[in-house]
Amino acid sequence: MTYILGISCWYHDAAACLLKDGEIVAAAQEERFTRIKHDASLPVNAIAWCLQHAGITAADLTSIAYYDKPFLTFERLLETYVATIPRGIRSFLMAMPVWLKRNLWIPEILRKEIGFDGQLLFCEHHESHAASAFFPSPFESAAIVTTDGVGEWATTSIGIGSGAHISLHKEIHFPHSLGLLYSTFTGYCGFRVNSGEYKLMGLAPYGEPVYVQTIRDELIDLNEDGSYRCNLKYFAYPWGLRMHSNAFEQLFGGPARIQESPITQKEMDLARSIQVVIEEAVLRIARHAMSSTGEQNLCMAGGVALNCVANAKLLNAGICDRLWVQPAAGDAGGSLGAALMAWHHYGGFPRQIQSSDSMKGARLGPSFDQDAIRNTLEEASLSFEELDDQTLCRRVAQLLNDQKVIGWFQGPMEFGPRALGNRSILADPRYLCMQKHVNQSIKFRESFRPFAPAVMEDRVGQWFELTTDSPYMLLTAQVKDAGVSGEGLDKQKHITSPIAAVTHVDGSARVQTVNQRDHPLFYQLLKEFETLTGCPVLINTSFNVRGEPIVCSPIDAVNCFENTQMDALVMGSFLVINDSGKI
Repeated sequence: MTYILGISCWYHDAAACLLKDGEIVAAAQEERFTRIKHDASLPVNAIAWCLQHAGITAADLTSIAYYDKPFLTFERLLETYVATIPRGIRSFLMAMPVWLKRNLWIPEILRKEIGFDGQLLFCEHHESHAASAFFPSPFESAAIVTTDGVGEWATTSIGIGSGAHISLHKEIHFPHSLGLLYSTFTGYCGFRVNSGEYKLMGLAPYGEPVYVQTIRDELIDLNEDGSYRCNLKYFAYPWGLRMHSNAFEQLFGGPARIQESPITQKEMDLARSIQVVIEEAVLRIARHAMSSTGEQNLCMAGGVALNCVANAKLLNAGICDRLWVQPAAGDAGGSLGAALMAWHHYGGFPRQIQSSDSMKGARLGPSFDQDAIRNTLEEASLSFEELDDQTLCRRVAQLLNDQKVIGWFQGPMEFGPRALGNRSILADPRYLCMQKHVNQSIKFRESFRPFAPAVMEDRVGQWFELTTDSPYMLLTAQVKDAGVSGEGLDKQKHITSPIAAVTHVDGSARVQTVNQRDHPLFYQLLKEFETLTGCPVLINTSFNVRGEPIVCSPIDAVNCFENTQMDALVMGSFLVINDSGKI
């Protein structure tokens, strides 16, 4: 057996992935084990679980692949600091001790911490993203686009994949970056950079694109072929401790919003405006990728590829015949890409193409047997029933119909930022009040945040303007028969839709299609809910509260359940009813 361990860490969203003879057998983010959101540290827990899951030790590994080339990143930092002296001195003094003590010694650290004396391979950052996008895809050949904040030097790349080989033939380099441009607006609007970008995307439909021309005129020079340059006058990220400069504040009429302060129309309009510009840039890059490669299919990865609104616009524009986006598109997925590069490029092994993809529905993390779940419930002194699948789904469907909120914990944990029916909180989407209830009483998060619908794959066309599957929640689509009125945050109160709780204020939804092959029990639950209500759709949001990672283990699920107003918890075949909400 050939085992390859892929690792990403020390920037954000550390993760580990294990290949067995080229097959993805395990992948998980470190945050799920440490319970530190976006944990960037060496993923010792994720690595240990991957090895344990495969029944091997580090000595059995053929090689370890790291998703980045640290010396190239160090080169970028030094050149940037030299070019910005003396403005970058504070940032330089903060960064250099970390580099001198850790980042320049990554090979030695990996060998020591993992206990591995074999082959270490280092891939370029955007190579790792590209590999994670193409190799698991269902395409024999495809154009590849990767876009994020920054790797070593690259921030955007275009390439091509064919068989078991990828090549990148065009790059845009730091400090010009779509990801950093979007993150600058994230920080200016009062959200945390590298974690609040999805909040900015969710806020965008509440606003108007009043700043689009200002962004085009002042911040970014965007060409027809998708190439671009940022006006560095308005940015401090190359040298400072924040993303935007004083000139940025002057351009947009004042200082950044203070975190947790009330959101104003200005933030809504800024969110909408930068979203429009990012969509335009992504479409131009993708169009150039297709024309320059002559391919019909497109694969995408990098943090910007998680912008599901831009993805949908790209697909609807007919730029490509088929689109496949890596579900763990951010840095976590870099661990997978690095491992696949080691297998195909360095190992020279052929590629086995799957009919859908080789991600196994992203169900690549830890799972727990019935005994482990039962022991956790007994130790927590929770009363429970053990039910067969059919009875369980019928009972849960009835609870959902009675507007109860369910914690749903099944099988392997998902890899990537989305809960896809294995670590989910579920609720009835037909009532608008459920959106407010789940946001405020369960998730403890901002009221403007939308929820995603999970829908039976064979029913999607009846409820959404979508003609393709969307198993990883990476596409938005218009909800059929939806309408919205009002202005600003008030729009949320005036949604008319048969599934109002998952309809965003622009009439769209971030759709997850569920099939019986990948999610048999979740599909059965949706079918039971449809039988009972006529609606094959459920609210599907991640099983966590604001500021915490998605739950990994049964005890994580119990802790989350007991500290929220969830009405019931389902783990495996066990059903727990909240004592304060018995029916």
